[in-house]
Amino acid sequence: MLKWDTHPVPGDSPTAPRPALPTMRRMPDTLRSPLRSSLARPLGEAHAHASWNFPRSTAGVCLLVQLARDHGLDTASLLDGTGLSQALLDDPKGEVAATAELALIERLVQRLPHVPGLGLQAATRYRLTTYGIWGYALVSSPNLRSAAQLALRYLNLTHAFTHITMDERDGQATFTLQDLEVPATVRRFVVERDAAAILTLQKDLFHVHIPLQELRFKGPPPPHAELVAEHFGVQPRYHASAHQAVFRASVLDMPLPQANEHTAALCEDLCRELLQQRQARSGVAAKVRNRLLQSPSQMPDMVAVADALCVTPRTLRRHLLAEGTTFRDLVDEVRHTLATELMSTAESPDKEIAQLLGFHDLSAFIQAFRRWRGVTPSAYRQQLGQPARFVRRAR
Repeated sequence: MLKWDTHPVPGDSPTAPRPALPTMRRMPDTLRSPLRSSLARPLGEAHAHASWNFPRSTAGVCLLVQLARDHGLDTASLLDGTGLSQALLDDPKGEVAATAELALIERLVQRLPHVPGLGLQAATRYRLTTYGIWGYALVSSPNLRSAAQLALRYLNLTHAFTHITMDERDGQATFTLQDLEVPATVRRFVVERDAAAILTLQKDLFHVHIPLQELRFKGPPPPHAELVAEHFGVQPRYHASAHQAVFRASVLDMPLPQANEHTAALCEDLCRELLQQRQARSGVAAKVRNRLLQSPSQMPDMVAVADALCVTPRTLRRHLLAEGTTFRDLVDEVRHTLATELMSTAESPDKEIAQLLGFHDLSAFIQAFRRWRGVTPSAYRQQLGQPARFVRRAR
């Protein structure tokens, strides 16, 4: 899930020898696709392919607009120049670009600098019902662990701008929020909102407060540090190495009051379908992606793909940039798609999957998978509930 554009894609050298392997069947698209911003003043090319750059429902933007109204801001002037309109917000099936929502947040922060803990205020408005079918999937899960794992699998159906991962060790469950791809101008708002939203969702799931053991934030304490401590019920530790919320791991096994196995399965199917609809490729990017899917173990380089499409590499690069992506992004995306699908549906060990995707060795595949999903392949299999014997075989 995590995407770092500064790292090379493992095994992407066109000259590297690759074994001749069986042709693989096509897999459904389960990845987010970066969007081309329609803003008059974009937030910057450095974030064009960030991991948060996925389409969102209008529900989150509507909550932010209402927050602005409650503080006396005019909606028309707030939306002007963001690429958003009232007509779009009134459409219950409407979708917005992440860059547009981020521009709205930036405007909120600029116009309400005197409001302490603005991100905390926003977080209280993000209830389970805000997220549609994703929220219902969480409610119907058997326990908090399965709800958290499902939530992270379909994080791209939320309104988060941080990349969130969960880790269990030494009797603690730690949620880590990565913010390196978030513009500095809105980083405090985003981190506080996303962290506090986790707490809000937990209260909605159990109707009781589960206390935090620890709360850590990077950087110095804000002017409203006392408000942060009051909101989370624990004194945060600042200047930490990461933004983290720590619970007792035992709470993950707490059964949810509205658990329903049939409903949970149905909701996850709907989440999967909705994610595929939002992430579908089109235009030149779709043609490139389909070409890469034809031979994942021996992926052609950009020169070969450009030749197949009867254009020059320079023209292909320009078309892909216009659609908000790059050739390297698409290679990474195809491998991510196939790796996730094979992990979920095929009884293949990690080494075999690495070979099928054209990686030079198993360690390169593990490194790439950790970059995509935030966990190792074996940890991801455990999240899927695959039997321990199979996890050992995969290792």
